This record gives sequence, C-alpha cells and structure tokens, in this order.
Amino acid sequence: MSGNDDARVLKDRLRHILIELAQTETVVTYRDLTERLGLTPPQTIHRVVGLLEKLMAEDAEAGRPLLAALCVGRLRHDLPAPGFFMTSEALGRFAGAPERPVARDFHARELAQVFDFYRQFHSG
Repeated sequence: MSGNDDARVLKDRLRHILIELAQTETVVTYRDLTERLGLTPPQTIHRVVGLLEKLMAEDAEAGRPLLAALCVGRLRHDLPAPGFFMTSEALGRFAGAPERPVARDFHARELAQVFDFYRQFHSG
C-alpha cells in the first residue's frame, strides 16, 4: 500500500471512530485518538491533527457539521487546539481568535450540531 493509501485508510478509520463518539455524545482528546488509531511516535498528535484537518475540509464541502469538534485538548478546558479554529476560519465557518469567548461559543454550537446530525444514525 502506498503512503497515500495508508493516509486514506487512517482518515477513514478516524471518521468511523468520530462518528461512533458523536452517536454517544462523547468528546475525545488528541492523545486518545492517537491510541485508538494505533499510531506510534514520532509526531502522533501532529499526524492526527493533519487527518482532522482533512476531515474538516470534507465535512465543510459536504455541508456537514465538523466531526473534528469532538477532539479536545486535555489542557484546553474541553476546547480543541487553536488549529481547529484557524482551519474553521479558513473554511469560512468561524471568525475570531481561538482564545476568545467567541471560540468557545462556536465550539459549543458545532458540538451540538455534530451530536444532532449523528444522533439520527444511532437511534435505529
């Protein structure tokens, strides 16, 4: 398998993991995602962040809520890393500073939308 195939498989596994978490309204840390994906050092969190950004672009293009909102930093008081907000801004979904209250409000709304969107797939 090529590197691109490996990345696609990892991205698809990550999407599956996040959808399962969304269906149970559960958030996850970046570190937990690296473990669930079976990633080994170096740069495990950096690799997860890259995959999350790809998922964000796919979700935005499809008009879906951002599954990446489920991933939060252990030391960030249940908020994603600043990169989540910068990517959201680049995708036209957010405007503001990642450390401001507007970021917390955006994240709360995005999480609620993710939970609502994926709840329909769990209730059957």
